[in-house]
Order: sequence, then structure tokens, then C-alpha cells
Amino acid sequence: MTMHKNGCVKVGNTDMYYAAFGEGKKNLIVLPGLSDGLWTVKGKAWLLAGSYKPFFEDYTVYMFSRKNELPEGYSIEDMADDQAEALKNLSIEKTMVMGVSQGGMIAQYLAAKYPELVEKLILVVTAPYANETIRSVVTKWIEMTKSGTHTELMLDTAEKVYTKKFLEKNKRYLSYVAGLTKPSNYDRFCKNAHAILGFDARDELSKIQCPTYILSGNCDNTVGNDAPYELQQGITQSEVMIFDGLGHGLFEEDRDFYKKVYEICER
Repeated sequence: MTMHKNGCVKVGNTDMYYAAFGEGKKNLIVLPGLSDGLWTVKGKAWLLAGSYKPFFEDYTVYMFSRKNELPEGYSIEDMADDQAEALKNLSIEKTMVMGVSQGGMIAQYLAAKYPELVEKLILVVTAPYANETIRSVVTKWIEMTKSGTHTELMLDTAEKVYTKKFLEKNKRYLSYVAGLTKPSNYDRFCKNAHAILGFDARDELSKIQCPTYILSGNCDNTVGNDAPYELQQGITQSEVMIFDGLGHGLFEEDRDFYKKVYEICER
């Protein structure tokens, strides 16, 4: 088997792109955040695989995009239902799931509604509902798709996500990425964003029975700093890991992030 592959799986009347890497028997499913509304994983396995090197031998890692056709009023819960269908169609029966930001919101519903599919849950920089911080940030981004340029939207995102130090160091790189990620229209981004505004999984948390690890920064300007503790309160078997001085982009800023995730998976 090749070390990485680009795939597509049928979901309802449409399909869903995924990237897979590694050749191990254990599975790790990765659900990305709102950036998936701009930039899907289609054809990017080689680009995404690098971070997951520690996993290659023991795991097959699958990173999924949202499905291709997003209906009006598509909710986070709907996304979880579709994700469950995708896993079943790929014959993935029991897996570890890591959800980042919006992906973590989907992962909460996935673990609550389909406990037979999820054996361990890793929630990264996410929240159990659309709190005030999330609402103001996401509402502004939706407005910016109507009035601002793509570069302005990307720079505002970067300011909410990264620390000042990281921003200063990577300013040129981030402008370059902004150029690469401009979609032909913002329909997909806005449908994903509106789903976040309608999200509230607080009543579902008690249904999550698998071991859960909540990874957050204590300087998160996108989901706020109370979110990890609210998740911990609602999920019985959970523990919080705080990345000091980091925010919403901790998975890019912390050099050992993927090593830590591997250790959690191996526990």
C-alpha cells in the first residue's frame, strides 16, 4: 500500500473527499475546522501527510472534508450523521477521532450519537456551543465575505488564530497562503459558518462515554478560554491539556503537538 492516497466516498446523494496516510492497522480520523469551507483536502494527501509521520507505522490516518454538496440549513449534527455514513461506507468500524475547531464540534455529535464508531475522542481548540466569542468572530467573517477582500479575511483569521510572535515570523508565508485559498465563491464557507452559529451540543455531552482528551490554548481568541472546561464538565471520562501561551492555532505553533496526539492515541 502507498504511504498516502487521495480518496472519495459516497454519502447520500453526493460524495466526500478524504486524504489517507500511513499503513497501520489502527485508525485515526481527523476532522478539520472552518478552513475546509475554503480549501478541501481533495488531492492534498502528500501535502497533509507530513505532520502525521509519527503515526505512519501503526496507524492509517484519514482526514475528511465536509461532503461536496451542502444543503441550505446544513447543521453540525447533520455533518456528524454524514461523517458516520462515510465511515460505515469505508468499513471503518471503531476508530479514534480528532476534531479541530469546527471539526471538534462535529466530533462531539459523532461520539454522542454513534458510540460504536468512536473509541477515543480528541477535541482540539473547540467548544460545546457557539458562545459569545465564537459568535462575534464567525459573524464578522461571514460579513467579510460580502464586503472585504479575500486577503483581508485571511489576515483577520490569522490574527484570531495565531500568536503575535508567530504572525510576525510568518507574515509573508500567510499572505502567500491567502493567495492560494481564494475560492470561486464563499457559498461553502458561509454554510459551514452558519452551522457553527446554530451549534449547541451541551445536552449531548453526557452521552459521550469514550475517553476524551481536550486540547486547548489559554489565549484562544476564536473560541474563548472557558470552552475546554465546559467540555470537561459535560464529558464524564475527560481530561484537559492546556498549551500555555498559545491560542487557536496551537496545532501549528506547538512543535510537539502531533507527538502529543500520538501519545494520547497510544495510551
